[in-house]
Amino acid sequence: MAVNRTDRLNSLLREVITEVIKKDVRNPNVSEMTTVTRVDITKDLRHAKVYVSIMGTDSEKQATLEALRSAAGFIAVNSSQKVVMRFFPDLNFVLDDSVDRHMRIEDLLREINDEKKLRNEEESDDDESPSEPS
Repeated sequence: MAVNRTDRLNSLLREVITEVIKKDVRNPNVSEMTTVTRVDITKDLRHAKVYVSIMGTDSEKQATLEALRSAAGFIAVNSSQKVVMRFFPDLNFVLDDSVDRHMRIEDLLREINDEKKLRNEEESDDDESPSEPS
């Protein structure tokens, strides 16, 4: 039962924090391409890891992450006005690179598939060429 409650709270916090970042955070260093992918709150409800995916260069990702970390208090205060909790958790923003890893895996699979097609074409070309008599 507690796990289900924690999961619901994680989901609610993800939605609320996303809304606050999109609507209330006015820092120009926060990329428009920032997505809160997951929130993990501790059992005592005092701390939460907020996983964010940021599209852009490494320097843009780092600047956005630093801006979010410096605005964590502001984000928590604004989020706490939308979620009724006795204590709102301290927010720790963490870069979620699973999207980058997923894209890299897709690229590798695409390369393998292209290479496989090329080999099949070469093999079919070899099969169609007339063999010379010995």
